Amino acid sequence: MKKKTALITGGASGIGKKTAELLAENGYQLVINYRKSESEAVFLGKQLGERFGIKTTAIQGDVANKEDCERIVNETLSEYSSVDVLIHNAGPYIHERKKLTEYSFEEWNYLIQGNLTAVFYLSKLIIPVMRKQSWGRIITLGYDRVETSPGWIYRSAFAAAKTGLASLTRTIAMEEAAHGITANMICPGDITNEWKEKDIIEAVMARGEKNTIGRQGTGEDIARVIRFLTDNHSDFITGSIIPVTGGIDVLGKTFRK
Repeated sequence: MKKKTALITGGASGIGKKTAELLAENGYQLVINYRKSESEAVFLGKQLGERFGIKTTAIQGDVANKEDCERIVNETLSEYSSVDVLIHNAGPYIHERKKLTEYSFEEWNYLIQGNLTAVFYLSKLIIPVMRKQSWGRIITLGYDRVETSPGWIYRSAFAAAKTGLASLTRTIAMEEAAHGITANMICPGDITNEWKEKDIIEAVMARGEKNTIGRQGTGEDIARVIRFLTDNHSDFITGSIIPVTGGIDVLGKTFRK
């Protein structure tokens, strides 16, 4: 039986890393894309390959760059017969709180390209491969309530890109449904950096966080939903925007800070 292959952008760390771990556990071959974290990507691929007996490849590339996206796909298809799952996890983010007028033209363009245009690049290149096999899963990442096009103070470029991506994800779902390809967006809650690579059990053991369910969100919370969406029997779920927030009003919390 042919093993499926998943391409995870930004897969060397954080939520991408947890996703790689869970998909490897399910027998997926992995292409781990990274921009700068070469040693982390190579180590993760080797570790998962040995542990689960799967083939893995680490490929460098900045998804905001069209030529890099073309190279990532070409190198992937030279190693694997197909790309069955495409997870758009990578996306630049500026932590500094800036009003729209304080963004440089370069910063604005890079955030839009990395969070929105990159999805067009990779999807355009990979969807024809998925069509040939009449099966595919495309998963993007957004933020809480993105489907309502809310304003996000000090995050204008990132928010504009992700709200556009929500529409693009749903359009892909409609256009590709006849080819057995689903497209969905997952919207993580306020998962802080140190928790992006942790497991749910660790959060349960550290209860006491002041949020709705009494524990911190983790990378595993997001990775479990991604794994579910890749299942053959999840084909009825497409064009969905799925919040995984622990019930927290993420934007309201940000606005009050």
